[in-house]
Amino acid sequence: MSDQMTALESPAREARKLPWGRRLMLFLRIVAGFSLLKGLYHWALVLGIGDGAGSTFEASAMPWQAATVFFAVIDLVAAVGLWLAAAWGGVVWLTAAISMTAIELMFPQVYGGRLWVAVIEIAMIAGYSVLTWKAGNERPE
Repeated sequence: MSDQMTALESPAREARKLPWGRRLMLFLRIVAGFSLLKGLYHWALVLGIGDGAGSTFEASAMPWQAATVFFAVIDLVAAVGLWLAAAWGGVVWLTAAISMTAIELMFPQVYGGRLWVAVIEIAMIAGYSVLTWKAGNERPE
C-alpha cells in the first residue's frame, strides 16, 4: 500500500482504537447542542421574543438581567468551543456550568433555586471529568 493511502487511513484506525476518545467527542457534541439551546433561550429572554407588548427583561431585577446576559453570551461561546473540541471550549463550558450551579444553589432569588438544574449541571460536569480522565489514559496500540 502506498504511503499516501496509509497516511489517509491512519486517523480512522486511531479513532477505532481509542473508544474513550470517541465517547468524549460524542459527549462534547451533545453538550454543545444543549449549550447552544441554552444560549438561544437566554437571548430570547433578552430580546423579549414571545413577550408580547411588555418586555419581561426590562421589568426584571438587575441580578436576573445580569445573569441572563452572562449566560446568553457564555453558553453560545461554550457551544462553539465544545463542538470544535477545543481546550478553551471545555474551560468556558465548565465556567458556565459551575456558574449556573452556583446561581441556582446559592442565589435562589435570581432564577428561583431550581435544584434539578443544579443536579443536571453537576452530573454533566462529573460525566465530562470521567470521560476526559478515561480518554487521557487511553493509549493507542
